Amino acid sequence: MFDIESKDLDEITITTKKTKITFNVAQGTVDAALKVGRIQGPGEFEIGDVSIRALGVGTGKVPGARSASSEDALLTSLRSRVPRGERRTSSTPRSGAPSSSHSIAPGTFDTSFSPNGAKVIYDVEIGGVHVGIIGGCEEGLDELGMIGVLCTSSVRAVREIEPKVVIAMGNVDGMVTDLKLSARTEKKYKVKNNDSLPVALEVVVLN
Repeated sequence: MFDIESKDLDEITITTKKTKITFNVAQGTVDAALKVGRIQGPGEFEIGDVSIRALGVGTGKVPGARSASSEDALLTSLRSRVPRGERRTSSTPRSGAPSSSHSIAPGTFDTSFSPNGAKVIYDVEIGGVHVGIIGGCEEGLDELGMIGVLCTSSVRAVREIEPKVVIAMGNVDGMVTDLKLSARTEKKYKVKNNDSLPVALEVVVLN
């Protein structure tokens, strides 16, 4: 079971039994209160019981960005830059997504991405449930795969991805009008497992 919260239009916070992670789609960052700071840019990694694919769909450079390490959490990177001697092998259960048996080699993230011209979207997996966090981005949607819960402000993304639940991150009135649905307001959206997700599409506003 996990909770999804949002106190800012650009941020989504996911809380599980083991960790709390905030995703900022405007900055392309992941904040899990690690000693190394926020993780920036694309990569594939794990924090506690959460597996994350951060997909870069834009370009941009920022000097001096910090890389991630495994000091505070089990972080996984399958990027080709990792030297062979520092990788472990495992199966790839879904669209190349990593399993939990990897460890990260420091400095393997592409932390040169900046919010100026760069976009990062996220496929977050917890207990078999996939949460897409994309904000208003409409690029690289086919790379996300099957998404149960989609955090977005894009009606086009909702129609292309066809999630079971939409967490609205923008103009809710315009979204529900275009989708011909109504929205309900929650402080937190709680997810137990895939079976607990609704059959018909629901739109949820968090505040």
